[in-house]
Amino acid sequence: MQVSVLLFAGLRQRLGRACVELNVEPGTTVSQLLELLGERYPELAPMLGPCRVAIDHTFVSSGEILQDPPGELAIIPPVSGGHSGPQAACEATERFYLGDVTLDPQAVVEAVSHRHAGGITSFIGNVRRRSHGHDIDRLEYTAYEPMALAVMREIASTIEREIPKTRVAIHHRLGVLTIGETAVVIAASAPHRDEAFRACRAAIEALKRDVPIWKREIAVDGQTWFGQGP
Repeated sequence: MQVSVLLFAGLRQRLGRACVELNVEPGTTVSQLLELLGERYPELAPMLGPCRVAIDHTFVSSGEILQDPPGELAIIPPVSGGHSGPQAACEATERFYLGDVTLDPQAVVEAVSHRHAGGITSFIGNVRRRSHGHDIDRLEYTAYEPMALAVMREIASTIEREIPKTRVAIHHRLGVLTIGETAVVIAASAPHRDEAFRACRAAIEALKRDVPIWKREIAVDGQTWFGQGP
């Protein structure tokens, strides 16, 4: 059967294409799909080791067998932490946001505020000047947008189940950001400060690990690379 495979971040940059078509045999597993991709496009092979595969916006195991039809297949490189164009400033009650509008930390805090929230903690990630020994000119954030929003909601739901009475909000920028601009804001509320701190830390760590958002760093000297972290 023929499958379409979406590529992101460094894979897309290396190949110069956002999608490739592959012919696979019935019973092909996810790990075999990656092997086939590396054989078909040897320039991608060294980059595929740390990649994960998502089907219909959900991560799957290496032993998963592709179905016919296979659903939407995407190769997810290690992430750095949808919008459909310019949007108005997000509402204060919106707990999950991904777009090109300047983030408002107060709006994220308000999204988790309620009368039983004795403690509210927040994390703000800004664009820094130095990275990998270079002065940075700007960052460019891209995402597998429908999956990114779904995983953001899943992260919050998991934390709220594991740490009772917490509420989590996650807002992340896309597009071009300059030095000092805010890339991500996370807020967490709970009846007490310990739970709020734990929930906020768990949210940023999960976001940087699992949400398909990539950061391309452009240095003042013209060098570029895909990095991790705000």
